[in-house]
Amino acid sequence: MSEPKATPRLPPRWFIRGAWFAHRGLYRLTGGRLGLWRPKPSGWGALRLSTVGRRTGVERSVMVGYFEDGPNLVTMAMNGWDEGEPAWWLNLQALPDAHVDLPDGPRLVTARPARGEERDRLWSRWREIDKNLDAYAARRSTETAVVILEPRP
Repeated sequence: MSEPKATPRLPPRWFIRGAWFAHRGLYRLTGGRLGLWRPKPSGWGALRLSTVGRRTGVERSVMVGYFEDGPNLVTMAMNGWDEGEPAWWLNLQALPDAHVDLPDGPRLVTARPARGEERDRLWSRWREIDKNLDAYAARRSTETAVVILEPRP
């Protein structure tokens, strides 16, 4: 019988938020030359996602990890593995059209949650990238949304 895996430790919340804030700042400071990268077969990439605030109507940008699934980009609304939905996902649920900046240029996208077998397949792909995915997700009391960003004209 194997030992149950211990829940992997995460850095403090302030550190996680600070790291993403610094990442976004590096991107801005370098005019987009640093901060984005394409996913590798065994790792995720980083993109800049810009949404419109559901209450303010103001454009908001965040850096998120992603991988490619055909023409689609796939990310997770994990909120740093903390409770609650990230604001960018709440914004996309209200106004699904957004744009992303990728290492090879900008792209217009429409967001939707993955459901059923599609979600299971994409979650399994994330699990290949991050072996601790299920343990991290277990920290949250709600299911973590797998978000598909589909290209639009």
